Amino acid sequence: MAYALHFALTILACWLTAKVLARSTWTWRSPRVAIVCWQAVGLALGLSAMGLPIALGLNGYGLPTGSAIVALSADLLDDALPTWLGVLHLAGVGIGFGIGAVLLTTTVRSIHGALRAQRRHRDLLALVARDDPAAPGALVLDHPSAAAYCLPGVKPRVVVSAGTLSLLDRAELAAVLTHERAHAQERHDLVLLPFTALCRALPWVRWVRRAHERVALLVEMRADDKARELHAEAPLAGALRRFAAAGNRITPAGALGIGDRDLDVRVQRLMVADRPPRLIGATALAVASMLVTLPVSLFLS
Repeated sequence: MAYALHFALTILACWLTAKVLARSTWTWRSPRVAIVCWQAVGLALGLSAMGLPIALGLNGYGLPTGSAIVALSADLLDDALPTWLGVLHLAGVGIGFGIGAVLLTTTVRSIHGALRAQRRHRDLLALVARDDPAAPGALVLDHPSAAAYCLPGVKPRVVVSAGTLSLLDRAELAAVLTHERAHAQERHDLVLLPFTALCRALPWVRWVRRAHERVALLVEMRADDKARELHAEAPLAGALRRFAAAGNRITPAGALGIGDRDLDVRVQRLMVADRPPRLIGATALAVASMLVTLPVSLFLS
């Protein structure tokens, strides 16, 4: 039962860590560190959710989960299952692998859906978008609403609307374009993908939805940080204020848009020059590493 208890305690620790991360504001000062912590929590939770029923089912072997799975496979090949191994034990193993299959299937479906939406939108852009010297390196859509987004992928595209060109001044537009390029450079679409898959797999779990919302906000804050490294705070904050006032923002499926998340919070954050909390960040990373290490070690033992 010791190995099952380890998985159960890891699940509890993931839940508690997620609650703390969701309520903490230090994450706004270190969005990259916070994103890594959220990713570690998600990975540890998925592995532990798989491992708990498997460990319970194979408890009779007295081995770490990975070794117990190997032992069960050998016994199945030899057609010599131990006498203590009953239907309930095999059901636990099946539930564990079923959870893994659901998570994997949901992730694959999320990837497929995102790629299909991105491909469809690229085809649309090829027909209706245009280059404009006012937005170097970006495509412009003739649409009156405010829109600025990154269409990620192997060949990412930054897109702005004609409404955005008339809404922002030159400095604000440059900051916005840098923000969107940061999404592409750091592949923030892949950062969000596991949390999107978790939301689809567990739509009734409120804190899973909360985790997705938090990571989506942190991704925007990270791109904000990249933009203000080149353009300072004022132009980007001004652009966010204009997007908030304009309303009616558009971001297609499969894209990451500058005006999608908590604009007021992001403006306030930009105007406060707080240093990243290194000690808190290092502690959070250490906790996240421990959360991942335990289930991984049990599966690999």
